[in-house]
Amino acid sequence: MPNLETLASLAHGLSAVIWVGGMFFAYLILRPSLSVLDPPAPLRLSEQVLRRFFGWVWAAVILLPGTGYVLVFGLYGGFAHTGLHVHIMHGSGWFMISLFLYAYFVPFKRFATAVQAEEWRTAQKHLNGVRRVMAINLTIGLLNVVAGASGRFWN
Repeated sequence: MPNLETLASLAHGLSAVIWVGGMFFAYLILRPSLSVLDPPAPLRLSEQVLRRFFGWVWAAVILLPGTGYVLVFGLYGGFAHTGLHVHIMHGSGWFMISLFLYAYFVPFKRFATAVQAEEWRTAQKHLNGVRRVMAINLTIGLLNVVAGASGRFWN
């Protein structure tokens, strides 16, 4: 039977992969591919994709800090006994969560409302806001992956 730290490590890694990988897919693969669709189909599709993706991000937003704290306190005995990479992931993780909360409750909610009302210019404006936050979070998330994967080897 795996111990709590093993399960926390698995949940932590999977949550990070789902969130960062989802942003990578949405921003670098799906977004440019939407240009082949006639308006307003890209906006409708984006609303559906983001609604589903953000459901998974909510799970990650809960699991990542929770499992991170299980690892920090259960495996290492607190932040005083962790490397710089853990501190980087901790701080930048909370920043990413803050950006996600903003993106979800401000531009995404406005975007979804505009799509439902078929206000396409307004929808595009707010989708651009979601995309800007996603670009920032993707960059930070990829740096966190680098820190998580390589940080224990830093001197």
